[in-house]
Amino acid sequence: MASISITSVKLDSSVKDRLQRLAESRDRKPHWLMKEAIEQYLEREEKRQTFRNEAIASWEEYQTSGEHVTSDAVTKWLDTWGNDDETPAPECHK
Repeated sequence: MASISITSVKLDSSVKDRLQRLAESRDRKPHWLMKEAIEQYLEREEKRQTFRNEAIASWEEYQTSGEHVTSDAVTKWLDTWGNDDETPAPECHK
């Protein structure tokens, strides 16, 4: 079981009122909504960071190797998806 710690969040009155109204309309406690919002935010931002890190690594690899696939080659390959004559992914080249 994960340990639980208490954290305070300062909200202006308009945000607090909105949170309360939404919690009531969803038959939830404001605490539940805040936890859910934070968890969803973290998941989304962690995925964005992973994507960003992969993009940077790909760019660095390209800078080092020069290997790439053209957009035309990728487009032609994608056009075959779902067809009987689907082709394999294009290979990288310099």
